Amino acid sequence: MAVKKFKSSLPEGTQIPVHIGMIMDGNGRWAKKRGLPRKIGHREGAQTFRTITRHAKNLGVKYFTVYAFSTENWRRPKDEVEAIMDLFEKYLDEVRDFIEENIRVCFIGDRSMLRPALQEKMKSVEEDSKDFSAMTLLIAINYGGRDEIVHSARKLAEKVKAGELDPADINEKLLNDNLYTAELENDIAPDVDLIVRPSGEQRLSNFMIWQAAYAEYYFTNILWPDFKPADLEKAIIAYSDRNRRFGAV
Repeated sequence: MAVKKFKSSLPEGTQIPVHIGMIMDGNGRWAKKRGLPRKIGHREGAQTFRTITRHAKNLGVKYFTVYAFSTENWRRPKDEVEAIMDLFEKYLDEVRDFIEENIRVCFIGDRSMLRPALQEKMKSVEEDSKDFSAMTLLIAINYGGRDEIVHSARKLAEKVKAGELDPADINEKLLNDNLYTAELENDIAPDVDLIVRPSGEQRLSNFMIWQAAYAEYYFTNILWPDFKPADLEKAIIAYSDRNRRFGAV
């Protein structure tokens, strides 16, 4: 497969975020505007995902987390959920395309509710890409920020119950070290620097609420299937122009 020549319009000296979180929103509305089934919007959104992931890597982003399916998304119509899962499984069959990109693929979230075949493919992709180093792609599936914090608290509670941990020793670092983003092999994903949300909505929707404590936010009215590499660069330029003080003066 021929690799397209990389082009960037970022000004010289632009600060690239180490970790970007992307809320891929607007697939259904994109389809509705065109009189199409919502699943067609998800299909187009999947194409955008591939394009933007590669562009993020080429720009030098080291961690790129995408919100693929939330714990709340199970409330959607059954046929839409099935279409999303079918697309996700198809993507896992095609993810070998990322091998030449040197992108490590990891998954965060509760896998227990996913199809067994899907879980096996996820494990296989993680294993096959574990040594890749150009960028780490984290795909959040059946993921919720509150659920992630509960998951960490439960792990710490089990250690307390087993006598391995004193409750007085529980601190931010320990909680952080037991989040889904800390379960990467030989790695802990750093806090998010920039969260981007297309579609016009201006909220986190339960996405990485712990890791985004000091993140910068960038919202745009563009629906996800229409989101282009140039739009990612606009978000990064906006990020680079901000003064991040982390509570200091």
